[in-house]
Amino acid sequence: MDYSQYKTQQAEPEASSMIETFRAIGYNIETAVADIIDNSISANAKNIWINFEWKGAETWLSIKDDGIGMNNEELIQAMRPGSKNPLEDRSNKDLGRFGLGLKTASFSQARKLTVISKKKDYSAVFWTWDLDYVKHTGNWNLIDLMPAGFSTKTIERSASGTIVIWNEIDRVVKHLKQEDTIALDKFQIIMEQVKKHLAMVFHRFIENKKIRIFFQDNEIKSWNPFLINEQSTQSFPEEPLHNGEVTLKGFVLPHKSKISEEKYKEAEGTKGWNEHQGFYIYRNERLLLAGDWLGMFRKEEHYKLTRIPIDLPNSLDADWQIDIKKSVARPPIMYRDQIRNYALKVRGQAVEVYRHKGKTIQRAAGQQFIPLWIDHKKANKWYYKINREHPLLEKIKIQSKSEPEKAIEMLLRFIEETIPTKSIFIKESEEPESQGKPFDDNDQDIIKSTMQIMFNNLVKTGKKPEESKAIIGNLEPFNLFPHFLEFIN
Repeated sequence: MDYSQYKTQQAEPEASSMIETFRAIGYNIETAVADIIDNSISANAKNIWINFEWKGAETWLSIKDDGIGMNNEELIQAMRPGSKNPLEDRSNKDLGRFGLGLKTASFSQARKLTVISKKKDYSAVFWTWDLDYVKHTGNWNLIDLMPAGFSTKTIERSASGTIVIWNEIDRVVKHLKQEDTIALDKFQIIMEQVKKHLAMVFHRFIENKKIRIFFQDNEIKSWNPFLINEQSTQSFPEEPLHNGEVTLKGFVLPHKSKISEEKYKEAEGTKGWNEHQGFYIYRNERLLLAGDWLGMFRKEEHYKLTRIPIDLPNSLDADWQIDIKKSVARPPIMYRDQIRNYALKVRGQAVEVYRHKGKTIQRAAGQQFIPLWIDHKKANKWYYKINREHPLLEKIKIQSKSEPEKAIEMLLRFIEETIPTKSIFIKESEEPESQGKPFDDNDQDIIKSTMQIMFNNLVKTGKKPEESKAIIGNLEPFNLFPHFLEFIN
């Protein structure tokens, strides 16, 4: 198309408005810090240090690395919003995409962003984005402002590296006083959440000794969601997608009875067991999305042991609709059925572990397991019955000959205590239309005959026929069969 024949008019975005828009993309402080660390990893850093100093509203936070660093021209380019075209080919180690991460992540939390960097054989350089200055001037201009307490000497002792500094962190500490101990406690809780988030997001890098991350000079240990070193963890074979570029591998984590209380508590992560179930999307070893069923299933108690990592390269960002924050992923439609079917197999095994913990223990001990309740399917409906072959019933039959009341009480007590609530809940959640109703079969003579016997007994005690029928009609389960009352005589 020949554009030369058309008039043009520059429509440059208003600087302050656009930056405020960047601030509203949706980062929280955990995802923002993680996004900065992505840049450090892409810059071949081996060590990363996150530090902060509590000063109330003047609190600052910094992320320092020993990566390759930047010279002045490279730093200016890195500070420019949209510094990379997301359609360009990237190194398979590059964790960025839009050229916005440094800026949008930082702007989302702080009104002042300073970057100090040193490239090998170059002097250290720095530039600052000051959002109040941008608002005042209306221009997209960096300024050579160095935050108090920092200088180029901070980085010059290293051969190369970069420091990202956040000042005026208004989304977290605005209006807070340094002497406010309650505010300090809340801030420290937030920082602990940041540390745990980094331990999860970069756990593969830490485990493979590709990077070391230090938080207030204390090294962060990885948090692996899959308990791969636990003997009772069950793993499924990998399943390839997209000509093998994408892989799925399911894990069913151990039941609580199979691991220590300490390990169980650790494995629940920051959000708890239920919230951590689902898919874990990794892109170039970096965790993007943790514990999400991608709209395929609901999160339910009996699937909480299911965790399925999906690994994909950065070349498929567009296909998987990876967002700027790297916290949203959507599988291509053509693979959704394959992913869902794989997940169904893993979820099915997770239900067995959750549901039949007792059976697993007994079989492991070499004993035959005999359930008091059994489930069976009849005419596409599920029912739960007392196991007539259970030895307990034989004992009750014997006791009923000499102590009928005690025998009945024992039977009722065992029924009450062993009702298979988990199994019923699972079936109700998975197949709500397939649950059998009480006496929902062709043989309902037991209902009719029992209602007749109760009617006869009530009449014998002096109740009138209609009154007797009303009493029976309000008893469970006879209330489900009011049409049988008209046949009672």
